[in-house]
Amino acid sequence: MPQLNIVLFEPEIPANTGNIGRTCVATGTRLHLIEPLGFQLTEKAIKRAGMDYWPQLDVTRYCDFQDFLERNPGARIYMATTKAKKMYTQVQYEPDCYLMFGKESAGIPEEMLVEHQDTCVRIPMIGETRSLNLSNSVAIMLYEALRQNNFSGMKLEGNLHRLQW
Repeated sequence: MPQLNIVLFEPEIPANTGNIGRTCVATGTRLHLIEPLGFQLTEKAIKRAGMDYWPQLDVTRYCDFQDFLERNPGARIYMATTKAKKMYTQVQYEPDCYLMFGKESAGIPEEMLVEHQDTCVRIPMIGETRSLNLSNSVAIMLYEALRQNNFSGMKLEGNLHRLQW
């Protein structure tokens, strides 16, 4: 069964990665971490943000972007950047595509963006806002990709515990 993928390029803040990991578990999404990381995966901040979900996470680490490309041949990568011309809602996400996000302080290097300009996307913002929080950006784009793929395999209805609708 196809599975969406989140790629974090050199993430720096452990709480963001923990939150993203938790979102990946809740959506059945794989997480790919491209080193160097700005923290150790054993840090308390990751465990606190990811809570008890971290052991359930499908996560793979890579020594650099080239290693990622070699181990995921033919990957359709959508790169999130404030420099993109297209909005994230203007593309059709394949059920097994890769949504890539850059490090908190600098984003994805422009040299990489130029090589993938057809699949660079942006989240609209007002004025000169530099960027959104990384875990928020991941959630926004991931849920658009999930929506476009009809939330495949996800629970679509909730139930009250004590009362009834």
